[in-house]
Amino acid sequence: MALQILVTAINVTANLLVLLLIVNAVLSFFVSPYHPVRQTLDRILDPLLAPIRRIVPPVGMFDFSPLVLILLIQVVSYVLISLLNSVLR
Repeated sequence: MALQILVTAINVTANLLVLLLIVNAVLSFFVSPYHPVRQTLDRILDPLLAPIRRIVPPVGMFDFSPLVLILLIQVVSYVLISLLNSVLR
């Protein structure tokens, strides 16, 4: 029971982070970086994106670090959930 709750928490957290990344990317086209919503999202996401930006610099006007982070979140959550599900069986 406790492991199933942990699996659900991992899944919800991963989905929430991906949603925040998508919302932040869309808002970056329409809202000033000084808007309170953007600043809040940046405070949440920048610590996750900064290490990726050091490895994958922007290409022209395009910043691919959110895409890389989404892939990493998906892979890590899949691995963690798979490991926990193997323990459940």
